[in-house]
Amino acid sequence: MRIYPAVCIVLLLSSAEALAARSATRSATWPASDNAEVVGTWEGESKCTVPNSPCRDEHVVYRIAAKKDNPATLTIDADKIVDGSAQFMGSLDCEYRANRSILSCTAHTPKQDDWEFQVSGEAMTGTLKLGVEKTLYRRVTLRKTHAKEK
Repeated sequence: MRIYPAVCIVLLLSSAEALAARSATRSATWPASDNAEVVGTWEGESKCTVPNSPCRDEHVVYRIAAKKDNPATLTIDADKIVDGSAQFMGSLDCEYRANRSILSCTAHTPKQDDWEFQVSGEAMTGTLKLGVEKTLYRRVTLRKTHAKEK
């Protein structure tokens, strides 16, 4: 039996479309309960990796919460601590993959920022990569805090 190349291409494209649709559905319906281990307040250090850049090392506090309009997605509100006072730096939109313990975020800036954090219990480590070339710009080390929110 001979299989024609055009038939093979159609079958491959159909399979790829089915996998992409399944992946998009899973992403859109990722259970909010899987976010529980990362939701909360995290504190630690954000260290620069690019010498002679405007980047500065910072002590940071990240507040991670589920979005009200879509609890399956998360937001990080990031503060740096300067002279004992919190200074708001901005917000990141995030997606948590509990099966891999990976939190991926972006601020949707022209710098093409790509934040990725590895969660391990009460600890989280991450990186910020910038640009198309994904230059490593920051390394972040955080611990989950259990202080009462004000």
